[in-house]
Amino acid sequence: MKVKSTPKEGKVLLELAPDEEALLKPLPFQLQRILVPFDFSDTAKEALRYAVPLATAFDAEVVIVYVQQPYSIPSEIGYMPPDLPINQPELADSIRAQLGSLGISEIGTRARYQVKVRLGLPWQEIIFAADELNADLIILSTHGRTGLKHALLGSVAERVVRHAHCPVLVVRERERDFIRNSTKLPAGA
Repeated sequence: MKVKSTPKEGKVLLELAPDEEALLKPLPFQLQRILVPFDFSDTAKEALRYAVPLATAFDAEVVIVYVQQPYSIPSEIGYMPPDLPINQPELADSIRAQLGSLGISEIGTRARYQVKVRLGLPWQEIIFAADELNADLIILSTHGRTGLKHALLGSVAERVVRHAHCPVLVVRERERDFIRNSTKLPAGA
C-alpha cells in the first residue's frame, strides 16, 4: 500500500497492490446488536471487553442483560420469610443502575448500549432476549465448572450455545485472549 498526497487539503490517495484489494471488500456479515449476559463476575467483564471493539467496528449496539433468577425454597428446608428482597422491583432497579454504571465505565461513548434486567431461568431468558432484540451475536462468559458443580449447577453457556438462534462467542475463565489488551480500554479507544 502506498500513500500519496493530493492537491486537496487533508486528503490522501491510497494505491493498493492487487493482493491488497481484498481490504476494500465488505465483510460477509454485519453486526447491529450484540447481547452480553452479565452476572457481575470478572469473566463476564471480560466478555463485555470482547463486545466493545466489535460494536465499535460495526457501529453496533451492545445490550447488557442481567437475569434475576427466581428462587424457590423447598418445603423440606423449612420456613422462609415471605418478604425477602428477592425478585422485588427495588432489586431490579438497583441492578439496572449498577449495569448503567458499568456501561459508563466500560463502554463510555465508544458504542451505543442499553441495559436490561429480566426475571427467569438465565439460559432461557438469554435466548428470549436475543430473539426479542434480534441480536446478531451473543458474547457470554463461562466459569468452566466441571464434575459435580457442573452436574448440580448446569451450564448456562452450554444451554445458550445449544439453543441460540444466532452465533455465540463464549469467553472462558482461563483462555488465551485475542484482544490486544484485556484490561479496561481507555475511554477514547
